[in-house]
This record gives sequence, C-alpha cells and structure tokens, in this order.
Amino acid sequence: MCDIEKLEEKINYKFTNRHLIHQALSHSSYANERKQPNGSNERLEFLGDSVLSIVVSDYLYKHLTDVAEGELTKLRASLVCEKSLHIFAQRIDLGEFLLLGRGEENTGGRERPSILADAFEAVIAAIYLDGGMEAARKHILRFMPDDLENGCKQAFRDFKTVLQEIVQKNPEEKVEYVLIGEEGPDHNKRFVVEVMLNSQVIGKGKGKSKKEAEQLAAREALELMGYEAQ
Repeated sequence: MCDIEKLEEKINYKFTNRHLIHQALSHSSYANERKQPNGSNERLEFLGDSVLSIVVSDYLYKHLTDVAEGELTKLRASLVCEKSLHIFAQRIDLGEFLLLGRGEENTGGRERPSILADAFEAVIAAIYLDGGMEAARKHILRFMPDDLENGCKQAFRDFKTVLQEIVQKNPEEKVEYVLIGEEGPDHNKRFVVEVMLNSQVIGKGKGKSKKEAEQLAAREALELMGYEAQ
C-alpha cells in the first residue's frame, strides 16, 4: 500500500486527482530541491485556511445560537490557530506523509508544529478542490466535536487580560508585548511575539495575526507561572 492510500484511509477520503494531495504534502524545501517553485503546498495552504474558517464559522453560528459575535470570533480563533491545527494533524499522523527537503528532514521537520499546521490546511484545500465543499466540511468537522461540545460554551479565556490582572497585583511591575519577527510569504505570514515582565521574557507565541501571537504568548507565560491556561 502506498503512502497516499494509507493517508486516504486515515482521513476517510479517496482522491480522484492524486496530484492535489501530493502537492498538499509537499513542503517548500522539497519543491525547491526539485526546482519546482510552484510545486509546494503554500498556495493550497492559503486556500485551505479560508475553507477551514468558513466551515468552522458556519458550524459555530448554527450550533451556538446564544453566543455573541465577539465570543464566536474568539472561539473560532482558538480552533483554527496553529496549536489546534498541530494537534489535529497529529491525530492523522500527517507528519509521516510529508515530503520534505533534506534540511527539513534532518532537523525534525516532520514534528514541527508550523509545518504540520500548514500541511493540515493544505490537505483541506486539496479535498475541497477534489471533492467540493461538502467533502471538505465533512473532513474538518471530524476534528471539531470534542473541542466544541466539551468546551465551546465555556467563557473564552482572554489570556492577555488574565495575565494583566495577575501582574497588576504588584503595581510596580509592567507587562509589554514585543513583535520580534515575521515568517512566511506575504499572503500567509506568521508573527512572533514575546511577552516581557519588567524587560524579562516570560512567554513567546506565534500566530497568523499579531493579536493571536500575543494571546499565545500570554498563555505560555501563564502556564510557566503555574496558572491553568485552558
């Protein structure tokens, strides 16, 4: 059994156009080594991000009829962030199927959260292009029930606010968020933010927006400080 067939079994979807799933699994390092600049999964990842967002938005809108827009937005962000997508990718052992260049292969690319999250979105796009929106929706919602049914009606934790409230107990202390870098192409950037307490780094986060990166940095800081940041 070839790898593609094994992956198809895991995701319960059989591709008509195998080229799509091959491209979805192709990291830029792999495409560059083969001198195929348009052969990576970056464009599919871009499309998959949008398909994922509309499917999750639609599901939340229809199932959480008593939740306000602001909370729906925050919940959606928590479900489609890199950390969640990394977990979803691990559930189907997606790293096992990635096509990586030698450098990425040798430096642990198969386990790297950002690579797995991006590939997960690219697979969504491949399914969407091959089988349409319903096929993509069915695939995405396989990963949602536990996260939604068990946690979606709980108040969304605004980690920045929680951290600020803790720090304010000591008036002389100051929290600051610093953008330290950007990664990825213009259409799909990742922002890297550090949260600092009195000039000392206490957490770091990476997200598709500065706000998401700040929230993830605050979450890491809370966890390192011993607070439950779920």
